Order: sequence, then C-alpha cells, then structure tokens
Amino acid sequence: MRQVPDLESLRLLVLVGEHGSLGRAATELGIAQPSASKRLSTLERRLGLALVDRTRRGSALTPAGTVVSDWARRVLDEVDGLLTGADALRSERDAQLRVAASMTVAEHLAPGWIGELRRTDPELYVGLQVTNSGTVADLVLRGEVDLGFVESPSVPAGLSTRRVATDRLAVVVPPDHPWARRRRPVGPPELAGTPLVVREPGSGTRDTLERALRLAGAGGIRPLLELGSTTAVRSAVMAGAGPAVLSVLAAGVDLVDGRLVEVSVDGLDLRRSLRAVWPAGRSLVGPAADLLAVAVRGR
Repeated sequence: MRQVPDLESLRLLVLVGEHGSLGRAATELGIAQPSASKRLSTLERRLGLALVDRTRRGSALTPAGTVVSDWARRVLDEVDGLLTGADALRSERDAQLRVAASMTVAEHLAPGWIGELRRTDPELYVGLQVTNSGTVADLVLRGEVDLGFVESPSVPAGLSTRRVATDRLAVVVPPDHPWARRRRPVGPPELAGTPLVVREPGSGTRDTLERALRLAGAGGIRPLLELGSTTAVRSAVMAGAGPAVLSVLAAGVDLVDGRLVEVSVDGLDLRRSLRAVWPAGRSLVGPAADLLAVAVRGR
C-alpha cells in the first residue's frame, strides 16, 4: 500500500516554493531546519521524485517539485475548505450568496467584485466555489449556486448569460525558449502541432483555444502536460516544461517582469468574453443581482 504524504510535509513543500528558502519555510511552520530537511527527504522518498534543489543560495523546486507543489496546494485548499465547511455546519450558518467562478475570474476579478459588494453590505456572507467553467455551468443548472462566472466560448442550454469582462489569451514561453527569440509569428498549424502545457478538459481557457484552432482549420491541440489550475500551468512553463496558452490576466505580471515571454501568433483569434450565468427564465434578485451589477460596472 502506498504511503500518503502528511499534510505538514505538503505545506512545507509549498512554502519552500514560495520563499525559495528551506530555512524561511521551516521558520513559518515553527520547526527546526534539520527537521524540515528530514521531512522533505521523507516526502521525496515516498513519492519517488526529486522535489527540491538545495544550494548555498537557497532551495528551489525542481520541475517535478513545481507540479507536485501545485497539487499539494490544491490538497491543502481542499482540507481548508473541509474545515471551513465543518465550521459552517456547526454554526448552522448558510451562505446568503452562493457563487461559483472559473479560475481566471476567481483569481483576478471576483475578489474585487465581492469586496465592493461587501463594502455596501458588511454582514453579507458569500460562499465562493472555484472550479473550471464546465463545472460552474453544472452547479448553476443544478441550483447549487445562485450565480456563476465562466470563461468558456459557449454555455449549455438552460442558462441566461451576460458579458461582464473581456479577455485575451496569449502564447507564452520562458525567456530561454527558442520561440522567445523568433521573429516570425507562430501560425495555427504550428501551434496545433506543438505539445502544449494545458488545463484539464472543461477549462474555459482550453475550450477557447480549441475552438480558435478549429475555426482556423488547424485541428485540435496536442497536450504535453494537463494541469488542474492556471497557477500550475504558469509554474510548469516557467520551469521549462513547454509552451502554453494563458489569459493575459493570469500571465500579465510575469510578462511585465520577464519571467514569461509572449509569442506573436498569426491567423488566430484568441479574444474571449467572460460571462455571468444563471438559470434561464429566472430573474436575479437580492445579493446575486447586486453582484452582477457590480461586475457589469467594472467592465
């Protein structure tokens, strides 16, 4: 039977990636550095992977460590969600507004919208689920949330929709990738024929890319690595795994700082609309209507 890594070891790995230092990660967890080093070594043995490069200048995640760190972050987030949910059940406190958002919207837009809404109603309790666009649509259709935000190019029947923002996808590579120095744009056939780091099926970013390639007559994509979050895709690209197509909302800071380079693309429309969705035939009222109004004002 495989041994399951303990949560504190996963949290330590995530902190090493964030701080670039085993010592600082150990300090944040309140443990001695030798103990932290032993925990990381045990984690590497259990997984059979080299996760951290240790040098005199600090500690850096290996490419495998970067991917595992993102998965670990998702596990820790789920555990935090479990504990938060248990607290809510104990207090019998129900969310007054249940929202689901795709990852790009949840990471870059929804916090501002919800913050503005709560400034006018500080007592409002908002429950936000972060998932891919396909799952957001399913949650809205099943009535499990009051309002959803998606980034996919189409939505299922049975949903009303309204555009709340616009976005653009960009082909991105690390600075040392050959595409970072090329002078001619990448065309749809070449992009379709190149193995890419991609999100999982159901992701709005992946759906938008696949639709754009089909419309350009270039066929589908060739996944090199499938990851469950935008953060994981960014990290894998910066670690040298391969090119990816990301929202400029998600990659903007990395492009400005030079950690990623945008590659020119010719003959491919990668613009998209980010939209709110709710059950068709139903008028939004109360906090859900207020949140939609805040999102629309921010366009």
